Amino acid sequence: MHPVLAIGVLAILFVFAHLLVSSKYIRPWLVGRLGEQAFRGVYSLLAIATLAALVAVFAHHKHAGPLLRYLRASAPIRWLAWSMMLAALIFLVAGLVNPSPATIGASAQRPVAGILKVTRHPSFIAFALFGFAHLLMNGWAGDLFFFGAFPALGILGGLHQDRRKLREVGEPYRRLVAETSFFPGVALFDGRQRWSSDDMPWAAIGIGAAATVVIVIFHPMMFGGSPLR
Repeated sequence: MHPVLAIGVLAILFVFAHLLVSSKYIRPWLVGRLGEQAFRGVYSLLAIATLAALVAVFAHHKHAGPLLRYLRASAPIRWLAWSMMLAALIFLVAGLVNPSPATIGASAQRPVAGILKVTRHPSFIAFALFGFAHLLMNGWAGDLFFFGAFPALGILGGLHQDRRKLREVGEPYRRLVAETSFFPGVALFDGRQRWSSDDMPWAAIGIGAAATVVIVIFHPMMFGGSPLR
């Protein structure tokens, strides 16, 4: 199989395996036969397996296929990409500290605070920002499939979780959706949420900034290519 086609097929499998297994048709069937905890284990293993296969193939065929565009020579684009990566790492850490109410086992009735006032899906937003940042820097066909899988999962996964929680939880989650936003900052911009100094995720900002510096330094050794040029 051509490397670009292989990466594309695995990228699609990575995204849609998440969505199909947790769909309203397959998830209840699996939970009924395996139980909730076993289902979570199977779901996690599937997510890890599809991601590992995608990463392994991409690692052997980086920059496969034709170069469709090249933006690396633009300093403003490089700074935009790293600003997005900084934001992605902050959202990821903040989402671990203050998990989304849409995650498995989380309560939709706890108060909205911190990063959840910015977005109710901080981890999915982190995946999307990671993918978009790398799409700016990688214009080869295979790279576009690989890095495009992350925004696809971030956006489709967040919307899918919202629909599932609305079905399962009902009115409490409907109120949460009405009070918050999926896309960052919308609920703050239109007045549904008010930001305060207590909401500032200082720990996530510090860890995210430190992680960004570390990645910039070690990127050539870990992943190849220098993000600074």
